[in-house]
Amino acid sequence: MSAPTANLTFGNGSKSSFPTGLFINNQFVPASDGKTFAVVNPSDGKEIAQVAEASAKDIDIAVKAARKAFNESWGLSVPGFKRGALLMKLAELIEKNADELAAIESLDNGKAFSIAKAFDITEVAANLRYYGGWADKNMGQTIEVDPGKFHYLRHEPIGVCGQIIPWNFPALMFAWKLGPALATGNTIVLKTAEQTPLSALRMCQLIVEAGFPPGVVNVVSGFGAVAGAAISQHMDIDKVAFTGSTLVGRTIMKAAASTNLKKVTLELGGKSPNIVFADADLDQAVGWAAFGIMFNAGECCCAGSRVYVEESIYEKFMEKMEAKVKAIKTGDAFKSDSFVGPLVSSLQMSRVMEYIESGKKEGAKVLTGGGRHGKEGYFVEPTIFTDVNPDSKIGREEIFGPVVVIHKFKDQGDLIKQANDSVYGLAAAVFSRDVTRAIDTAHKLNAGTVWVNCYNQLNPQVPFGGYKQSGIGRELGQAALANYTNQKSVHINLHAPTPM
Repeated sequence: MSAPTANLTFGNGSKSSFPTGLFINNQFVPASDGKTFAVVNPSDGKEIAQVAEASAKDIDIAVKAARKAFNESWGLSVPGFKRGALLMKLAELIEKNADELAAIESLDNGKAFSIAKAFDITEVAANLRYYGGWADKNMGQTIEVDPGKFHYLRHEPIGVCGQIIPWNFPALMFAWKLGPALATGNTIVLKTAEQTPLSALRMCQLIVEAGFPPGVVNVVSGFGAVAGAAISQHMDIDKVAFTGSTLVGRTIMKAAASTNLKKVTLELGGKSPNIVFADADLDQAVGWAAFGIMFNAGECCCAGSRVYVEESIYEKFMEKMEAKVKAIKTGDAFKSDSFVGPLVSSLQMSRVMEYIESGKKEGAKVLTGGGRHGKEGYFVEPTIFTDVNPDSKIGREEIFGPVVVIHKFKDQGDLIKQANDSVYGLAAAVFSRDVTRAIDTAHKLNAGTVWVNCYNQLNPQVPFGGYKQSGIGRELGQAALANYTNQKSVHINLHAPTPM
């Protein structure tokens, strides 16, 4: 029995072929029970590949490989500068294969090829290179306590890390998870989202080419209820990191606590407020507001899905916003003018359409959109709701599609109350020419990231994560190193007298 293979033909005419088995010990292998599942192109709903489906037994095999590598060929056995060199080599290979990886991402996820190449794959390489630079700089410190003693703090890898990534940015989330974990010396068992496993599997070939030892990175495809649960509960996984919905995050946290009390970091959902004051550059605010919700078809945890506009400019803003959103091109990922692609799956399209129907039933006004786009694939029209009850389903819950609700506000006090009235706290934005007002508002918002006069700007150097039910811990920046590091305090008696 051999591992399955993907033979892909892209909308731009190019092709790609690579194995789609479970990647364990630097080899692609079939699932232990031989099971596979279909991967579907969301632009037309047709099958594009079969991928090996991991069982709990396969997770156990991958964990054993990761533990062996941690003990023998990674972890404390490989100095930081060598780990960094491998990460930088991988970044170079990502850039070398950017066209192919972007095409795989577009075919599998549905996002526009131009965006996948310019943003997703470019940022994959940037993230890996950034953490390659950190690999030999995650230093401890000496601590002065007593002349007769020497104390120092040492940073050590945690061990085997289970990582579960989402389907909205498959390649980028792969890099967000791998970078800090590998830089600090951990080994990995990573589960891709069952909807979008292909780009990670292609990058596994590049991991081998870069020279990573067998067992350091293990990538499995499968379903959350089986493979994800096995990772969360496994007694020999020391830490689990998850990006996805708040509901699933709670489940993972419970599972991790129920066995070996493994360390947990979670990057979860959002219902992020985007605030436009009357003194904002109106055209700039409209452009960023549209980008903030329609980027990646709204399948973005930090999407600006609640827009608040000061009432004195509300009518002008709405006129421009409606025109901007109506001009957005929705279509197949490989069409040059497409910006909004399909949603990732039939299920996700159904969920978003249910939210839209719920909004209509609860009395909100559809300014534009509100329906399915076309008859083939999983496309939803870019949609604007106004006159939304803040306590309605579309006013409070994360929709995860190209749907925005727009409110008006009277003053800053009224605004802050509305903006912070959410169980989430992932991101927010403020548009104003008054820097004092912008900063003051930013400081009062319950959000882990606040953009001023821009939206959806992410950089490897800047931490990202949420308040409240938007998560635990931080991705990106130096802060992410702490997710994968144990701190050890060492006390050395030089010549202090014995206490007895």
